[in-house]
Amino acid sequence: MAGSPQVGVLAYQGDVREHAHMLSLLGADVVLVRHPAELARVDGLVIPGGESSVIDKLTRMFGMLHPLRERIATGMPVYGTCAGLIMLADRIEGAAPGQQTIGGLDVTVQRNAFGAQAESFETTIDASVLGGAPLHAAFIRAPIVSEVGPAATAFLTLDDGRIVGVEQGNLMGTSFHPEVSGETRLHERFLARVRAVA
Repeated sequence: MAGSPQVGVLAYQGDVREHAHMLSLLGADVVLVRHPAELARVDGLVIPGGESSVIDKLTRMFGMLHPLRERIATGMPVYGTCAGLIMLADRIEGAAPGQQTIGGLDVTVQRNAFGAQAESFETTIDASVLGGAPLHAAFIRAPIVSEVGPAATAFLTLDDGRIVGVEQGNLMGTSFHPEVSGETRLHERFLARVRAVA
């Protein structure tokens, strides 16, 4: 059904359950994706926060790296939060030894830019691009977008100008965790892309 797109959550590690809950609340039929056969069933995919180097290793271990790159190349909408943003970035600063990304977003991302877990924080972000009130954002060992290439667009920034939200075609990434703070507008923006191509 057009109103209930099949949306996957890459389910190796991280806040999988929180994303699945948010997407279900917004009317999506959620599929937990670990294998290429599950990826083939979905119209869009969320890559959750967690530890990007672990997600990278598991993605390759389960034979998912090339299928993910192929689906992205053919226009599948993907939304990455925190570690998911790192996985979508074409370039990483501070990568773990041998770390790879799925790629697709023409950005450079700096891992753990805000410091260790103890330095996690919450703040509000001007979200006029999303309509309505400022956005409440939770940053947990978060990356920062240090460079945006010509193919990508920054659409969310902190007050000091640091970029925390980027998009490019059917891809979107944020440094923070809207699924943790109950903020629905980013998942709604992602689902609008999914419904447009489903």
